Amino acid sequence: MARYWPEPAWKHGTVARTGVLLVNLGSPAAPTAAAVRPYLKQFLSDPRVVEIPAPVWWPILNGVILNTRPRKSAAKYATIWMDEGSPLTVHTERQTKLLAGYLGHCGITGLQVEWAMRYGSPSVPDVLNRMKAEGCNRILIVPMYPQYAASTTASVLDEVANCFAHWRNQPEIRYVRSFHDHPGYIAALAQSVRDHWMKNGEGDKLVMSFHGIPRRSLDFGDPYHCECHVTARLLARELGLTDDRWQLTFQSRFGKAEWLKPYTQPTLEAMARQGTERVDVMCPGFPADCLETLEEIAMECRHAFLSCGGKEFHYIPCLNERDDWIKALTDIVRDNLGNWLTRPPAGPQDLAASAQRARIAGATC
Repeated sequence: MARYWPEPAWKHGTVARTGVLLVNLGSPAAPTAAAVRPYLKQFLSDPRVVEIPAPVWWPILNGVILNTRPRKSAAKYATIWMDEGSPLTVHTERQTKLLAGYLGHCGITGLQVEWAMRYGSPSVPDVLNRMKAEGCNRILIVPMYPQYAASTTASVLDEVANCFAHWRNQPEIRYVRSFHDHPGYIAALAQSVRDHWMKNGEGDKLVMSFHGIPRRSLDFGDPYHCECHVTARLLARELGLTDDRWQLTFQSRFGKAEWLKPYTQPTLEAMARQGTERVDVMCPGFPADCLETLEEIAMECRHAFLSCGGKEFHYIPCLNERDDWIKALTDIVRDNLGNWLTRPPAGPQDLAASAQRARIAGATC
């Protein structure tokens, strides 16, 4: 197999472009065990996600997990599947189209705005190769994770780097590291809560549930825990909540190791037993609804809270296609594009002209 992939054949008159690539976690192609199995295998084979030595982890993954978990996960996906497909896929595609429209409305034309999934389809390499073939030689990577974590954001950047390792002619690249404290993101979260309260009234407590990661990641220096707390404090301040009115928790624990605490479901159960009658629960770390929000929180945690004596459980949807969120995402992208918006990309004709000038000047390159 060739080390480098063939370069696309540039046609005369090709205009170089700047691209924006949104990357989300991913989803199986269908709510079936057959579709979930390869998705889980790719996800759980990522050393950024599972930091267990391969000789120890692979027998567990292939001998136990992939023979039992796909069927259970498929049943959960089936409860939240939309007519158009996986909620995460549907919302990510919609957000991408809206972002492209908002950027155009701002007078930013000529951008190629695409989306990909870290696991599953469309894959990061497939979309990047298509962007390259269509003339993109400057690409802004936007991992759709507000809070940076090695298991999410860094994994996206690893995949991008792995793809570029096969390119002979690499692009200029920038990426969004995180946006956990971006004013527009915080304002959109706060308004989503206010909108919910306007329709349904306020609960006794607002629970902000973030995806968990192993505790050892924090001990090794991962900033995710800190960035989640920053988001939660900024959101509480934006809403004018006193400390006794809100609670940060972490969900989606996997395996027996200790993860970031407090855990979401046990916290909700304890609240119900202690007399909290109504909770409002949101997931600020997820810009789009997915299995972890719609099934784990809105279904499983609802059942747990009510079963322990709670009276009302309200799930506040993720930002999804909210106008204020897409405007904030537009600002995030514009800020990170920076001078790319005013400096035209060097196209193939520019490169050819530069090489010709170098030959005329007697350069040796």
